[in-house]
Amino acid sequence: MTELAAVKAALKTQAVETPSWAYGNSGTRFKVFAQQGVPRTPYEKLDDAAQVHAFTGVAPTVALHIPWDKVDGSDGYAELAKHAEERGVKLGAINSNTFQDDDYRLGSICHPDAAVRRKAVDHLLECVDIMDATGSADLKLWFADGTNYPGQDDIRARQDRLAEGLAEVYERLGDGQRMLLEYKFFEPAFYTTDVPDWGTAYAHCLKLGEKAQVVVDTGHHAPGTNIEFIVATLLREGKLGGFDFNSRFYADDDLMVGAADPFQLFRIMYEVVRGGGFTPEVAFMLDQCHNIEAKIPAIIRSVMNVQEATAKALLVDRVALAEAQAAGDVLGANAVVMDAYNTDVRPLLREVREEMGLDADPIAAYARSGWAEKIVAERVGGQQAGWGA
Repeated sequence: MTELAAVKAALKTQAVETPSWAYGNSGTRFKVFAQQGVPRTPYEKLDDAAQVHAFTGVAPTVALHIPWDKVDGSDGYAELAKHAEERGVKLGAINSNTFQDDDYRLGSICHPDAAVRRKAVDHLLECVDIMDATGSADLKLWFADGTNYPGQDDIRARQDRLAEGLAEVYERLGDGQRMLLEYKFFEPAFYTTDVPDWGTAYAHCLKLGEKAQVVVDTGHHAPGTNIEFIVATLLREGKLGGFDFNSRFYADDDLMVGAADPFQLFRIMYEVVRGGGFTPEVAFMLDQCHNIEAKIPAIIRSVMNVQEATAKALLVDRVALAEAQAAGDVLGANAVVMDAYNTDVRPLLREVREEMGLDADPIAAYARSGWAEKIVAERVGGQQAGWGA
């Protein structure tokens, strides 16, 4: 197999999970802007996600957020999973929500009140029950827990509570299931955050066991953080569970991945490829909110941006790079990396899509499909999905 053929073959195996919440209404802390045609139910979210997969060919799973995607009935989640499969997609990670109830004002799993901690852990256990019903493998955890003022709570005690709660949920995981722990260095807590960085997440996952791994959200780092170093380290330790891909200019902006710094996305993807992380064991997930742009095209564009960064990462001449590195050729090594990054991979990806039986231009194909007009005409009445719904 030629090198180019190998790159094409690898790109055809890529899978990018899209988030159900990205199809609903979202906004800033000032305003949520409603759009016409937005889904009103989890079923309609899956219908939209199926369009993304239909035009990209590499978005076969959809992450759910509980309770935003909660369905009623003993067979509700099994029926939702069946609906997804009928649309050509499957249900992916189950995301918990321990940050929107009034009880969580001082935290959830780290709260000083044992009753609130019990409520939070019970919710996480419920999410594992949902995983059993949907066939999902990943429980994704992000905690808004933290403090705003010195002395507000005992920092070490909160870590003890965190460890205790995680351990209980970890023991509930079944065969083929895992816990993915996400971190965020600030917001909504501003003095201390209970899982503020990859080291804290890694320490807890290491103690829990092999079913616990770290999620890297590309928007959850302080300015200047070398995210690819974190990726390389977690891969080396066998603890990189996946990504929440988005883009940021200032903090957790949740913009389309690659919008602010496509070079950073390329560098991250190179470390994934170089470290053996281009496998199903490392989940490529989007975590974005599309506030002013049309949602489905924005998600399609994000998937395409991940594809482009991956294609460039696969094109790095690793033999030439290793030789330059061994020789101490600083400029030569950098040139090898930059040659791959500066390659226009769009013609290559058009070929890949055509070989997969897809339109070479997913955005244009979606625009021609009439789906946008169809959902505006049909989704009238009811309550649109969005933050908190």
